[in-house]
Amino acid sequence: EAVNEEAEEESNGVNLMEFSDEILLHILSYVPCTDLVLNVRRTCRKLATLCLDKSLTHTVLLQKDYKVNKDKVKQLMRDIGKEIYQLNMAGCYWLPSSTIDHVTRCKNLVKLNLSGCHVTSLRLSKMLSTLQHLRSLAIDVNPGFDASQLSSECKATLSRVSELKQTLYTPSYGVVPCCTSLEKLLLYFEILDRSREGFMLSGQLMVGESNVPHYQNLRIFYARLAPGYVNQEVVRLYLAVLSDRTPENLHAFLISAPGSFAETGATKNLLDSMARNVRLDALQLPKAWINGSGLLQHLKFNNPFYFSFSRCTLSGGHLIQRVINGGKDLKSLTSLNLSGCVHCLAPESLFRKAEDDIDSSILESLVVSCCNLRHLNLSAAHHHSSDSIGNHLCQLLSRLKHLLSLALPVCSITDVAASVEKPPTAPNLVPQTFGRKVRIGIQTYPRNLGDQANQKIESSVFWALMGSLRFLETLEIIGSSFSSAMPRNEPAIRNSLPPCVRAQSVGDSEVAAISQLTYLQSLTLAQLPNILTGSGLVNIGLQCQHLRTLSLANLGMMGKVVYMSALMDMLKHCRCLRDLRLEQPYFCAGAQFFQALSHCSSLQRLCIVSRSGTLQSDAVMSFMASCLEVIMCHMFMGESLTVCKNLQQSIVRSFQAERPALNVVIFPLLHEDLTEVIRDVPMRHLDEITLFKSRVAEEPPNLWW
Repeated sequence: EAVNEEAEEESNGVNLMEFSDEILLHILSYVPCTDLVLNVRRTCRKLATLCLDKSLTHTVLLQKDYKVNKDKVKQLMRDIGKEIYQLNMAGCYWLPSSTIDHVTRCKNLVKLNLSGCHVTSLRLSKMLSTLQHLRSLAIDVNPGFDASQLSSECKATLSRVSELKQTLYTPSYGVVPCCTSLEKLLLYFEILDRSREGFMLSGQLMVGESNVPHYQNLRIFYARLAPGYVNQEVVRLYLAVLSDRTPENLHAFLISAPGSFAETGATKNLLDSMARNVRLDALQLPKAWINGSGLLQHLKFNNPFYFSFSRCTLSGGHLIQRVINGGKDLKSLTSLNLSGCVHCLAPESLFRKAEDDIDSSILESLVVSCCNLRHLNLSAAHHHSSDSIGNHLCQLLSRLKHLLSLALPVCSITDVAASVEKPPTAPNLVPQTFGRKVRIGIQTYPRNLGDQANQKIESSVFWALMGSLRFLETLEIIGSSFSSAMPRNEPAIRNSLPPCVRAQSVGDSEVAAISQLTYLQSLTLAQLPNILTGSGLVNIGLQCQHLRTLSLANLGMMGKVVYMSALMDMLKHCRCLRDLRLEQPYFCAGAQFFQALSHCSSLQRLCIVSRSGTLQSDAVMSFMASCLEVIMCHMFMGESLTVCKNLQQSIVRSFQAERPALNVVIFPLLHEDLTEVIRDVPMRHLDEITLFKSRVAEEPPNLWW
C-alpha cells in the first residue's frame, strides 16, 4: 500500500523533466551561466545536454555574478570557451588580473566587456592577439598603460573593432588610435586632478601618444566626464579631431559634463560643421554650449530617440519651437532628460522666477508630440502647477502610457489646494519637534490608509498619476533643493537647503500612492518634508513585490528619524530587494534595524550616509552573518575613526574568504580624508549606489549591453 501511495503521489505531481525542451531552456536562461555549466549540467543527462545549448552559452554574463572566482572562470572557459560569442565581465573588480588570460580560450568572441577589470597593457595585447573575430570591446585605461606594448597582432584585432567603450583613469588615448574602423565610441573620463601624493595632474597626453584617432566611420560619440579640470582638458583632445572633419554618418553626439565646461573655438567649429553636414538622432551637450546660443535652431534631426538638456536654461518656448518643431509629431523620441532645466516648461526665461507656475500648454504640447516616451526626467527644478482644472502636471503626464521610468521634483506632485494650506497633522502622529522620544516597539503610524486623518488620498492628482502608470519600473521623487551630504570629489556637505514651500505638504499619503505600481523595481525618495510616520512605506513593501532598489534620503524632520518603525516593517516584506541606500541625519543603525533588514534575503549592497549617525558593531556583524548575499557594505556615519576601522577589519576578516567580491568601507562622514577613501571604491558601486544622483534618462537606452 505504501508503494502504491508513493507511486500515486508521483503521478499526481509535476516532474520538471517532463517539460518540453523549449520550456526548460527558458527556465534555465534565468540561471547564472557558471551554475549551469559547473553544477546543473552534472545532475542528469538531459540537463547536461540542455545546459550546453547554444542559446545558453552564446552570451555569458558575469558582471553581477558576485560568487564567481578565478577558478570558476578558468573552468568555465575550459568547458565552453569556444561556444562563447559575447562575454560580459564588467565590474568584476575582485578577480585577479591573471584571470583575463583564460579569455584567450574564447576564440570566437565578438563582444567583450572588461570594464572595471584589472588589465595591463601586456595582458591586453596577449589576449586581443588571439581574438580575431572581436568587433566590440570595453576596457579601462589605468596609470601605467603603454600603447607601445601592444603587438602587431593585437593592433590588427583592434583595427577591426567597430564598438569601443573606454574608461580613462589617466590622460591617454588608450587604444582609440588603433581602432581604425570605429562606428561607436563611448568614453568615460574618471581622471582625478590630484595624485595620491597631492601633486596636480596635467591633461597633456603621455609621450608617444600623438597618434590621431580615426573617426571617419563614427556613428555614435558619447563622453561622460567626472568633475575635474583634467577631464575637460583630455576630452578636448579627443574632440579636436572631430572639429577638423565631422563624420558624415554621425547620428548621435552626446557629452555629459558636470559644472562649467566652456565652449572653445574648436568646439564651436565642430558644432557648426554638425549643423551643416549631419542629421542627429540623439543629442546631449554641456549647458554652456547651448545657453544663449542659436545652436538648436540650426541642428537638423532625423528620427530622434534621445534628448538631454540637463541643467540648461532652455525655455519651454525654445524647446517647442526648435526641438519639437512647433509641436509636430515626434513619436520616435523615447527618452528625454530635462533635469535641472528650470525654465523648460515656461514660454520664456528672461523675466521668470524659477518658482513661478509652469505653462501647462507647453507640457501638453510635449506630451502630445512625444506620446511614446518611456523615460522622462523633470527633476532638480520647481515645476509648480496653476490652479486651473485639468492642467496639473500630474494630470498631463498621466497620458504617457508607455512610461517605464520617471523622475519628478517633490513640489510638482502636490495638489495646488493642499500646497497653500497648512500641512495636515493628527494627534496620534509623531510631532515635527524635538519632543519626547517614541517608545520603540509601539507602532506610531496608522495600520491602514483609512486611519489617516483628513486625508483624501485617492482624489489627489498624484494618486491618479500613479494609477495610470501601471507599468512604471523606476520612480524618483527628489526635492528640487536636495543635495547629498556626500558629493563626488569634495568634503561632505554639512548644511542642506530647506525644501520648496510647495513641497511642505508632500508626505505619507503621496508615498502610499506609489504602492499602486505593481511592477516597480527601483524607487528613490529624497527630501519629502511632511513624512510624519512613514506609513506609506509599509504599503510599498506589501504591494511592490518586484522592488529591487530602494533609496531614501532626508525624509521628514531632520532631527529625528520619524519613519524608522515603518521602514523596519517595510523591509520585512522586501524579499527581492538587492540595493538599499539610506541617507538621513541621526540614523541609528542598531540591532532592531539590522534584524528587520535581515528579512531581505536577496540584499547584495547596503549604503548608509548619516551625519551624527550611530551604529552597533555587533548588530552589523550579525547581519553580515545572516545575509549571505551581501557583498557591499558602505557606512559613512558619525562614529569615531577607531570604531569604523575596527568594524571594517572585522567584517573583512570574517567574510572575505567566503565572498570574493566583498567590498567594505566604514568611515566617518565628516573626516577630512573621506575623498581619499572614496577614490578606492570600485566604480560599479560608486556610480550605481554610493553616490546619490538622478539616473532616469541619464544616458540613452541600450547605449551598451
